[in-house]
Amino acid sequence: MTTSDARPSPLPSSAARPVVWSIAGSDSGGGAGIQADLRAFGLMGVHGCTAIAAVTAQNSVAVTHIEALSPEVLDAQLAALAADLPPAVIKTGMLASADNVRVVARWVRALRAQYPQSPPALVVDPVRRASTGAELGGEALRMALLAELLPLATLIKPNEAEAAWLVGRSGTPPELATDLRRRGAGAVVITGGDAHPGTGTPQAAQWSLDWLDTPQAHGWLVLPRVDTPHNHGTGCTFASAAAAALARGYCEADAVVIAKMLSTDSLVHGYAAGRGAGPVHAQSGFALQPARLPLLVPALDRLPGHAVHAGRPAFPALTQAWMGLYPVVDSADWVERTLAAGVRTVQLRIKAEALDALAAQGIDAQAYLDEQIARSVQAARAVQAQLFINDHWQAALSHGAYGVHLGQEDLFSADLDALRRSGIRLGLSTHSYWEVCRAHAEAPSYIACGPIHATVTKDMPWWPQGPGNLAYWSAVLDEPVVGIAGMDEARSLEAVRCGAQGVAVLRGITHAADPEAAIAGLAQAIEAGRGSPPLAPPPLARPTLRGPVAVDVFPSA
Repeated sequence: MTTSDARPSPLPSSAARPVVWSIAGSDSGGGAGIQADLRAFGLMGVHGCTAIAAVTAQNSVAVTHIEALSPEVLDAQLAALAADLPPAVIKTGMLASADNVRVVARWVRALRAQYPQSPPALVVDPVRRASTGAELGGEALRMALLAELLPLATLIKPNEAEAAWLVGRSGTPPELATDLRRRGAGAVVITGGDAHPGTGTPQAAQWSLDWLDTPQAHGWLVLPRVDTPHNHGTGCTFASAAAAALARGYCEADAVVIAKMLSTDSLVHGYAAGRGAGPVHAQSGFALQPARLPLLVPALDRLPGHAVHAGRPAFPALTQAWMGLYPVVDSADWVERTLAAGVRTVQLRIKAEALDALAAQGIDAQAYLDEQIARSVQAARAVQAQLFINDHWQAALSHGAYGVHLGQEDLFSADLDALRRSGIRLGLSTHSYWEVCRAHAEAPSYIACGPIHATVTKDMPWWPQGPGNLAYWSAVLDEPVVGIAGMDEARSLEAVRCGAQGVAVLRGITHAADPEAAIAGLAQAIEAGRGSPPLAPPPLARPTLRGPVAVDVFPSA
């Protein structure tokens, strides 16, 4: 199977579990460190191996002693693992000494040289001090982390205080993350669990805010803060979950989203053990809980509850949440034809390339676009259909269209506040965890997930999501979900069984020998799907964009 054909599975089989190393401290109280890492690894379906860098004497109340293991002992552990259990990902926690940092760095470089086709990723959780407040290694540790591990890090996960300590200055999480990436980190997430009301981020009292800065996306990952005294091991759990997700083939942004979902669930289910702070404890099925899905927002003034946010009305719900067959067509003629065939949700998709081609022929492209939208709006109104205009949101507003459909790239250019004020409906395309989080933050009228199957209509970097992902997103999202790409009758029936409220079809109608017969057949299949038993969602949506870890074997979709 070639790389381009790879299809990740929701969870690996027991025989194909990726190996993840945790190089960290041992918590005798069972709450944090190695112990927390192994719990997260188990939930994520990876095989966890451990190399102890420090031994702690602690319980739920206090840490009474910390002993950094010698570099020789740490090196021997890593040598034993490398001989038999080479890692997909290495995760570091409490290293406790500069010498141990250098041992880890040597092994990362050696393993990457040994496995150039599948070099292990590195997740760094830069533990600065023990929960007692005692410094671990001081300035020597900081300099070793900066010089040795940061340039090798696929992802670094400091909290706000650790990030400021590492770079040697104060700053906002976005500023600190930019600095860390300039110093060599491939991706950064600065967690906000250490932020308190009145210091740092003002919204920290209500929201758990983590700043994400990755090659794929940046912004605030937002969930309600969990008020619990049982929070021991939260940072370890977050970092180890991200490491496990990378090992499963997720890209950096998706890995961080999954880590936030798991660590939040672990806080919700934390429990008392001893007289102090108890351990966090995530549950299986954490990623199927709608309340665990974070928002991804570009700025703090976009947070729910903020004064600016409060003045932004939500996008209206669809008149008919059940969309059924949802043709995507490229002309008013096709809009009129599909409506005449009984369709009641349709999208007019005239791409910029088509308009450029008209302009090259000396045709007024803007006038053509306006005419096409005006005709389509009139035809849809005549039968009370839900017409969405793809991309051209200004023209859609000027002609009073029912709705607009935008891609992820359009979220940076479209005036979403103007769209909200107009009362227009909004549909958004998504392909991955972080894109769903970004779309979810805008509370659109529906969310499209794709490509569900391979498509020839658009050149994209995404693996097909498959029906499993469609079932997953239909279960997790509050908004109606549309499945798009590669839909025929059998796949349309399946999509509805997955929970989709709409099935978007492009070439299956406009390239059919008998479009009306194709519409009738698709509509019949979709109705049959409504009457068929639903398909259960998987525990996680599978990766759709290759991450930093090369995964060699994937079951087919």
